[in-house]
Amino acid sequence: MDAHGYTQDVWDLAKGEGKRILSARAKARLQKTIAYSEFVNQLTTIRLEPRDIRLAYLLEDISIEEDSAGRGMLTVLVVHKSGDMKPGPGFFDLATKLGRDTSDKIDCWVKEFNFVVDAWKSIT
Repeated sequence: MDAHGYTQDVWDLAKGEGKRILSARAKARLQKTIAYSEFVNQLTTIRLEPRDIRLAYLLEDISIEEDSAGRGMLTVLVVHKSGDMKPGPGFFDLATKLGRDTSDKIDCWVKEFNFVVDAWKSIT
């Protein structure tokens, strides 16, 4: 085990599955966000709970790879099920590391959300 308690191959499969779940949302015409709980329930490669630290690592890996590919932080679509219905603090910490202005978290979230959705509109 070398990737957060999983083999690297299994971890990579889980990242691919997570990207497919989220990219389908980004391309969707209607509801684009997905709650952390719904996201982990759709994962079949690995089993995680919404508050599992490994979920944070998975989402971070997905966002870093997608941002490097020029499509933005795909995990901007993963939000709290209730309350503020925004991404958690880990999203904004990573956004800062990736050079986003997070001084206004709502503005950062909306800009990133729109960027990701626009990027995926043209991808089939």
